Amino acid sequence: MPDLAALRKEYALAGFSEEQADPDPIAQFNKWFAEAEAGGVVEPNAMTLATVDEKGFPGGRTVLLKGLDARGFVFYTNYDSAKGQDLAANPRATLVFPWLALERQVVVRGTVTRISREETAAYFQSRPIGSQLGAWASAQSTVVPNRATLEQNLHAAEQRFAGQPIPPPSHWGGFRVAPIRIEFWQGRPNRLHDRIRYRRDSSDHWLIERLSP
Repeated sequence: MPDLAALRKEYALAGFSEEQADPDPIAQFNKWFAEAEAGGVVEPNAMTLATVDEKGFPGGRTVLLKGLDARGFVFYTNYDSAKGQDLAANPRATLVFPWLALERQVVVRGTVTRISREETAAYFQSRPIGSQLGAWASAQSTVVPNRATLEQNLHAAEQRFAGQPIPPPSHWGGFRVAPIRIEFWQGRPNRLHDRIRYRRDSSDHWLIERLSP
């Protein structure tokens, strides 16, 4: 085991105040996202998706943000996967964007709904052909005997759709996380981090609050 105490890092790149925070959390997210891209963060749209299953067990995995507007954060998956089943049983989720190179993270909590089939189809057609075929080849989260089975499934999909457009499978599509809370975390010296949280009030307006680190 490495000396974990020696890995301690002091955060001092920047600060973040209530006065700097845009009144709209989506606009603030877009600003930080652009800075993550410019700062060389690898896959800045990678986010940890946390869900809870029907028995109350939490689950987490990394997925990719593929859409964002005033309605919320969109990602795509197999609806029959573990995360899809979790969200069917409990349609609430948390997203974490770990932009560690900038000593930042964004945490989003919200309710989850499926997006329209029209939106799913439009995105599906923008994906590389291999990814489209992969959606047909993999029954995500199910047990398979070996990798050869997956490759056989892919070959079967290639033959099935040879020379024709590939539609999205009925079990595959998008989820939208409609935020009710968004926290912007900026590392600061002495662990006195800046935590600025946006929270919807009873009138559905965004309140901006500072949290103790």
